[in-house]
Amino acid sequence: MANEAENLTGAEIVVRCLEEEGVEYLFGYPGGSVLHIYDALFTRDHVNKIQHILVRHEQAATHAADGYARATGKPGVVLVTSGPGATNAVTGIATAYMDSIPMVVLTGQVPTTLIGNDAFQEVDAVGITRPCVKHNFLVNDVKDLATTLKKAFYIATTGRPGPVVVDIPKDVTAHKTTFEYPATTELRSYKPVQNGHPGQIRKAADLILSAKRPMIYTGGGVVLGDGSEELIQFTQSLGYPITQTLMGLGAYPATNKQFIGMLGMHGTYEANMAMHECDVLVAIGARFDDRVTGEVDKFCPNAKIIHIDIDPSSISKNVRVDIPIVGNIKNVLQDLVKEVQNNTRTVDEAALSKWWAQIHNWQEKNCLYYDHGSELIKPQAVIETLYELTNGDAFITSDVGQHQMWAAQFYKFDKPRRWINSGGLGTMGFGLPSAIGVQLAYPDRPVFCITGEASIQMCIQELSTCKQYDLPIKLICLNNRYMGMVRQWQEMFYDKRYSHSYMDALPDFVKLADSYGHLGMQITQPNQVENALKEAIALKDRLVFMDFITDPAENVFPMVAAGKGQHEMVLSPLSPQMPVERELA
Repeated sequence: MANEAENLTGAEIVVRCLEEEGVEYLFGYPGGSVLHIYDALFTRDHVNKIQHILVRHEQAATHAADGYARATGKPGVVLVTSGPGATNAVTGIATAYMDSIPMVVLTGQVPTTLIGNDAFQEVDAVGITRPCVKHNFLVNDVKDLATTLKKAFYIATTGRPGPVVVDIPKDVTAHKTTFEYPATTELRSYKPVQNGHPGQIRKAADLILSAKRPMIYTGGGVVLGDGSEELIQFTQSLGYPITQTLMGLGAYPATNKQFIGMLGMHGTYEANMAMHECDVLVAIGARFDDRVTGEVDKFCPNAKIIHIDIDPSSISKNVRVDIPIVGNIKNVLQDLVKEVQNNTRTVDEAALSKWWAQIHNWQEKNCLYYDHGSELIKPQAVIETLYELTNGDAFITSDVGQHQMWAAQFYKFDKPRRWINSGGLGTMGFGLPSAIGVQLAYPDRPVFCITGEASIQMCIQELSTCKQYDLPIKLICLNNRYMGMVRQWQEMFYDKRYSHSYMDALPDFVKLADSYGHLGMQITQPNQVENALKEAIALKDRLVFMDFITDPAENVFPMVAAGKGQHEMVLSPLSPQMPVERELA
C-alpha cells in the first residue's frame, strides 16, 4: 500500500500500480487512447522502476511478455492502444490462455461517452477477448482502477494462471482520484484450492503402489506450479518410468534414465507404447489434449488413472479418470510422497523389473534415428550439435512446425522454464518476440530461437526491437523452403499434393539481418554446422541470424496420425527393425 493517499490521474495510477506490483518490463506500443499513460511513464522515468520495451507490432508485445512470464514465473505485462492495437494483441492473448501463462494486458479504450458509438479506433475489447482470457475488466470509473488492477494481477497469477485484460477508457486515465493501492484482494467467487484432499491422496498412493506397469505422465502444470523438485523426488523414490508433454519438458531431467521421452503425436515409440500398455497412469499437471491422447477411445485402455491438477474443470474433461486430486501441484506432490513413504504397501520390484525390460525392448527401436551421413544438412543434426555446444543449459524458444518438434525431440532439457514454445495454440511468429522477453529477463544467459523460414517472417520486424535494446539472441532458422509441417501432412495424407506450402520468393536472410544491423550467416553444408554454431555462440554481444539450408524432404517421426491410437505410430522408414516384443505381465 502507498505510504499516504495522493490525488493522481488514472494514467498515473496505472503506472504506480505497476510499480507496486514490481513490474520490471512493460511491453507495448503507443496510440491515441493510451497517450495519457505513456505520458505518465515519461514523467516517472526518474524513478526508473519500469522499463518500457517498444515492440514493432502488438502481437509481439504479448509474445514477448509471454516469453518473459514462462522463463521467470512472473506475470508478463502489456500496454496497447484501442481498436487495432487491441485486436493485434488477441493472437498473443490466446497463445497465453491456451498454455496457462500469467499475463496482464492493458488495452486502451475510447472515452466512456463514446463507447458503443463506433468511435474512431473503437472495438469491444472485452467481448472480443472473452473466449481467450481467464478474466477481463472494463474500468468505467477512475475510483475502481487501482482495485481492478490488483484483482487482475491476483487472478492472472493464482490457481491455474492465465491472461487478464483490463480495458481502460481514455477519459478514465485523465480523471483524478485518491490513490491507495490495496495490499491484498479477495474475490468471493474465486478461491483456488491449494491442498489436495487427504482421502484422495491416500487412495492414489495405494493405487500407485499396486501397479505392475506404472507410468507417470506430466505436463506444463508442473512447470507453472514450480513442482519440479517434488516431481523428481516422487519419481525417483518409486523408480517408475516418466514421460512428459511438449509443455512439460524440463520439469523432470531429460538425461535421467527414468525419462523415456516425450509422448504424443511426435513422441517417442517407447513413451507412447508404455502409455498404451500401462495399468496405472499418474497424470500430473497435464490436460489430456488431443495431441497426446490420439483417438480418445483408444487411450490407455488398460489403465486406472490418477489426475492431479490445480484446475477442477480440467479433470475428466477429455478422459475419464478414476482418482481426481485438485490442488497446487507442489503441495499435492509433497503430500503424496509422504503418503507413499508411510504406506504399508511397497513397490512390486519384480513386476517393475519386467516392465522396464519391456520398455528397454521398445527403446531398441531407436525411433528418432535419422541419416547421419546425408550430403544435406539434417535439421536434427543442427539441434543435436546445439545441445552439445551449450551443454543443454541454454534458453530455447521456438516457433511452430517441424523445427519445434525436432527441438523438443533432440534438445534434452534438464531444467524447467528453459523450453519456451507455443504448445496449445501453435502460433507461428511466437519464437522471436518470446526470445526478446527471455533475453531481457536473463541478459547474461544464452537465448536461442529455433525457427523456420515461414514462421520467422510472421514477426520478423522485431529484429528492429532487438537492435534498439541490444539483445544478443541467436536465431537458428531451419530453412527447408516449405511450410514444413504442412508439406509433411500433404505428403502423407494428401497424395503429395503440395498446395501452397512452398515458400517461394524468400528473402536473403543474411542481407535482411544485416539491414537491421545484425550479423547474418548462411550454412549450406553439414560440415559447416558445428563451426558456424561455435562462431555465433562466441559473439556474445550480437544477434546472429543463422540460415541453415536443410533437407526439404525431411519429416518428423514418429507420428500418430489423426484418428489413430498412441500405439499406431508411423515410424521413419530408416528406423531399425523392431525386435520381437517380450510378453507383457
